Amino acid sequence: MKLAMIYSFLKQDLAKIEDAVNETIQSENPVLREASSQLLQAGGKRIRPVFVLLAGKFGDYDIERMKAVAVSLELIHTASLVHDDVIDEAELRRGEPTIKSRWDNRIAMYTGDYIFARSLENLSKLDNPRAHQILAKTMVELCLGEIEQIKDKYNLDQNLRTYLRRIKRKTALLIAASCQLGGIASNVSPSEEKALYYYGYYVGMSYQIIDDVLDFTASEEELGKPAGSDLLQGNITLPVLYSLENPEFNHQLQNYFKSSETLNPEDLKPLIEEIKTNGSIGRSLAISDRYLKKAYESLDQLPSHRAKQTLKGIAKYIGKRKA
Repeated sequence: MKLAMIYSFLKQDLAKIEDAVNETIQSENPVLREASSQLLQAGGKRIRPVFVLLAGKFGDYDIERMKAVAVSLELIHTASLVHDDVIDEAELRRGEPTIKSRWDNRIAMYTGDYIFARSLENLSKLDNPRAHQILAKTMVELCLGEIEQIKDKYNLDQNLRTYLRRIKRKTALLIAASCQLGGIASNVSPSEEKALYYYGYYVGMSYQIIDDVLDFTASEEELGKPAGSDLLQGNITLPVLYSLENPEFNHQLQNYFKSSETLNPEDLKPLIEEIKTNGSIGRSLAISDRYLKKAYESLDQLPSHRAKQTLKGIAKYIGKRKA
């Protein structure tokens, strides 16, 4: 089953959010307008707006309030992708040329900043100071996660705690905020808000771990970028972290990174193959499963509702996804 089928009953409201997202990023400047529109038109799962809407179903659901939150969160995610592509020197995003490859790094950075600013401006439609505080704090943590990733590039002296803290900031907190803010916008109870937040956090952790696994196990066609791209860019993800326990692997990767300016990416293929066969993938998926189990437990704190079953279905899909 495709992911969109799980939440198909939200189709009309998601279409309104899609229109609002495109409307919000419009600019009088033609370069900003084209650059911003390009990434949005490339598609994406729009999973953060989905979480906002589903969380809102547990309270006083109003599409205008939901839209204000959902659009802002999707724009924050989109802006972070633009900045990511600059940091990673990525040429492709979802199989399409990135903004930095079509224009340059400066245009890409200003485009990302512009989209961030539009997301904050858009949330002003929601008259709730606490929601603004949560979103601002989430953006701070997101930026810290990006800085940590830059700092830790090519650094083999990392541990599990470092990795988990990084993906918490980079991915999980934005999904947690999507669930929490959707609940706040619909005035759910404090206990329901807490359960929604932790569901989003645990699902987000699992989602990023599986993303890091798929970087090795999925095809270039499925990923929209070359397999092993994270490692090629010096990002130490969970499968790599486990593989580094092998001294020989550690030594080989150290040598590769020291000579990365002169070596061809083809030289990394033996290490990528080893990661796929040395048990690191299975160990990483086991950690993902532990987070998913906690996500299900968080859902147990919520009342019976179609949205609850949908959130459970999304978690199950994430645990089994192939790309």
